[in-house]
Amino acid sequence: SFNTAISQMMIFINEVYRINKISQEYAEGFVKIISPIVPHLGEEMWHKLGHDHTIAFESWPTYNPDKLVLNTITMGISVNGKLRGEMTVGIDDNDEVIKTAALEVESVKRHIEGKTIMKIIVVKGRLVNIVVA
Repeated sequence: SFNTAISQMMIFINEVYRINKISQEYAEGFVKIISPIVPHLGEEMWHKLGHDHTIAFESWPTYNPDKLVLNTITMGISVNGKLRGEMTVGIDDNDEVIKTAALEVESVKRHIEGKTIMKIIVVKGRLVNIVVA
C-alpha cells in the first residue's frame, strides 16, 4: 500500500541519517523509487545528483537477491527469565556455539558471576535462557 511504501522509504532515510553517508548509486536508486510518488521532488533531486536529463525515462532500480539472505540473527539472552543482553550469531550456528557465545556477553557475565549454571535453554532464532542458582 501507499503507507507501506512511504514507511519503507522513511526507514531507509533514517538509516542514511544514522550512518551519515550514502553512495551515489543508492541515492540515485532512492530518487528513482520516490519519483513516481512525488515527481517534482524526484526531478529536483535527480538534477542535484548531477544529471542533465529527466528521470522519467530512467530504468527502474535493480536489486541483488543475495543481499536479502540473512546470514546472522540477533538473539536475546535472559538470566532466570530476565532479559540481560543480546548477541548476534550465525543463522546456522548450533546450540553449543550459541550457548558459548551467550556466556561471553559482558552483561550476562555480571549476572551469572559466582552462581551455578543449572541449565541453558536455547530457543532457536529467538532467545537463550540461562538458569542459575
